[in-house]
Amino acid sequence: MNAPGHNLRIEPGRRWWLFLLAIMAVLPGCRTYYQRQQEFQSHFQSGNIEQAAQVLESDRRAENRRTRLLHLMNQGVVQHMLGNYAASNDFFEEAYILGEDFRRNLGDEALALLINPNVTEYRGEPFELLMIHYYKAMNFIQLGDLDAALVECRRLNIALNALSDRYNNENRYRRDAFIHTLMGILYDASGDYNNAFIAYRNALEIYQDDYSRLFNVGVPEQLKKDLLRTAYLTGFRDEVRRFEAAFDMTYEHKRSDDEGDLVFFWKNGLGPVKAEQSITFTIVRGAGGAMYFENEEMGMSFPVPASEAKESSGKLGDLRVVRVAFPRYVEREPVYTGARLGAGGRKTELHLAQNLNAVAFQSLQDRMLREMGSALLRLAVRQAAEQRIRKEDESLGAIFGILGAVAEQADTRNWQTLPHSIFYTRKTLPAGEHQLSLELLLPNGNVAKTLHLDANIRPGRTNFMNFHTLDAKNRATRAGR
Repeated sequence: MNAPGHNLRIEPGRRWWLFLLAIMAVLPGCRTYYQRQQEFQSHFQSGNIEQAAQVLESDRRAENRRTRLLHLMNQGVVQHMLGNYAASNDFFEEAYILGEDFRRNLGDEALALLINPNVTEYRGEPFELLMIHYYKAMNFIQLGDLDAALVECRRLNIALNALSDRYNNENRYRRDAFIHTLMGILYDASGDYNNAFIAYRNALEIYQDDYSRLFNVGVPEQLKKDLLRTAYLTGFRDEVRRFEAAFDMTYEHKRSDDEGDLVFFWKNGLGPVKAEQSITFTIVRGAGGAMYFENEEMGMSFPVPASEAKESSGKLGDLRVVRVAFPRYVEREPVYTGARLGAGGRKTELHLAQNLNAVAFQSLQDRMLREMGSALLRLAVRQAAEQRIRKEDESLGAIFGILGAVAEQADTRNWQTLPHSIFYTRKTLPAGEHQLSLELLLPNGNVAKTLHLDANIRPGRTNFMNFHTLDAKNRATRAGR
């Protein structure tokens, strides 16, 4: 120990421990990612999109943070909602490249074992990376560039194949029915009815096999109609008859040269935000120095690696119970549960095609055991490191232990400007200007409000509109620890 007033000498072997302590000292506090983005979230959720964009634009440090991907995706969303489609695509393309070029940083991952996972670069959930292409395709359509939107189809196909190859468990989120539906709609709009039919058929299979079971999302009625129509236009008469029987529907081909289709996407509410929860584990010792973290109520047991168990034995020997932080999702339940689109004196129900809230919850559940294992390993490694420091300097070891406990946080980062769910429909309308009515429905079926939108229908073409209502019952203002 150095006497008061003496200069502190740092031995070379201890400098890296002090370096870690310095990193811990400058970590953000206990706030979640949502709470750290409170100013932006407040403007965005209130529909003040221009102010939300200004908050993002004024964040000069965003490019240097480990949340750069989220910053780019949020920029893309707000520019899309402001109608700045080219600028939106610039941000989304940069986000796409960042996601594709992601490389594991072993140094960051090692540091995460001593601090928390927030020190690593956020790489995005698989469904989040897929949604980049949804927004890009919608932007290109608004810019009148259907060929570029089809490029996003090909990128989507590559991403979907990679997702399916990564996960073989049928109880996991590994296939995306909505994305296949979107691909079908875009191929359909380009006149490529064969590829449209294939994409629609793939979507049908995933809705029936995966979405109905995992997300309680059935086959959209509009998908059935589009599948029958593209089967007819491709000349697959046997397929038309097969699906007519399966859907209990009869297809009659009607098309006029002075009509056009309107495909309308409605993005409803706000997706979930990540918060933090803690779970209590009991430390159990086994034969030969083995050590386990157990939670009997949840039926979980995680072994501590032998090397870390040996290093941690002295410190953990005084403990019987430990609490470890894990991420959890908080749903922002939408106000509206359905909608009807009116045009030309007729109203059409919009069909649920994607429940991003359910996909997010399932994706986290799919890897929860891995999240728990990583968190417990982090605890064991940190306790072992503390023991090594204490051997050199008891005071420094104690400081390391305190800062390590403060630094213990779950990774609460996620893309929080995504919608809760996406509905769509297709209407065939006479060419020309139309005023549309969008009736937003409450859970009891009553109309909460009616919005009026203008649409210009071009004959012989597929016209697109997408609209996002941000109303949610729970703003998640207290989402956190």
